[in-house]
Amino acid sequence: MRDTAKHQGLRNQLVSLLQQKGIHDINVLKAMQVIPRHFFLESGFEDFAYQDKAFPIGAGQTISQPYTVAFQSQLLEVKTDDKILEIGTGSGYQTAVLCKMGAKVFTIERQIELYKKTSKLLPKLGFKPKVVSFGDGYKGLVTDAPFDGIIVTAGAPFIPQPLMAQLKIGGRLVIPVGEDKQIMTLLIRKTETHFEQHEFGDFRFVPMLEDKNR
Repeated sequence: MRDTAKHQGLRNQLVSLLQQKGIHDINVLKAMQVIPRHFFLESGFEDFAYQDKAFPIGAGQTISQPYTVAFQSQLLEVKTDDKILEIGTGSGYQTAVLCKMGAKVFTIERQIELYKKTSKLLPKLGFKPKVVSFGDGYKGLVTDAPFDGIIVTAGAPFIPQPLMAQLKIGGRLVIPVGEDKQIMTLLIRKTETHFEQHEFGDFRFVPMLEDKNR
């Protein structure tokens, strides 16, 4: 696949739309302006890659709509060299956005099909997460904790305790919580035992499942 001037024009339009919808973090907007989202979709969806919509990526999963990616990334308040844990690598697009924003990304995928595909695709496109792991997102990555930020890209019925434990004091956990539809939730760790919680309205994600899928 090629990245053409037409694709760049479509990305510019998408970024303008995201700004109209309230995305103001310049690092998020810059990352999404340069990353070729069509590389992360099946070729049949290439013509639709820069619409603000989610699309199937295989294994019953989806690539989140650009607004959702931007909104979650903005809530994280990523600074250069922040250690970010991503639960649900999926297509790798959110991973690429975080890498482009300067984060050191540790990402977990439970679907073996997506793990194999994405762990090859990301370096091929020039994105180098610190760790791409096949595992259970509910458990996080204890060996690499603590993290400055944690982002969950699937709907969780509750906030997993291990993820809260792996967050640095001052760190931010962004997670959609709920069964049918989810409420975008931000937890900020204030002390060892105290978390500040904020909620940001309804979103729809595929469910966050436990255990690896071989």
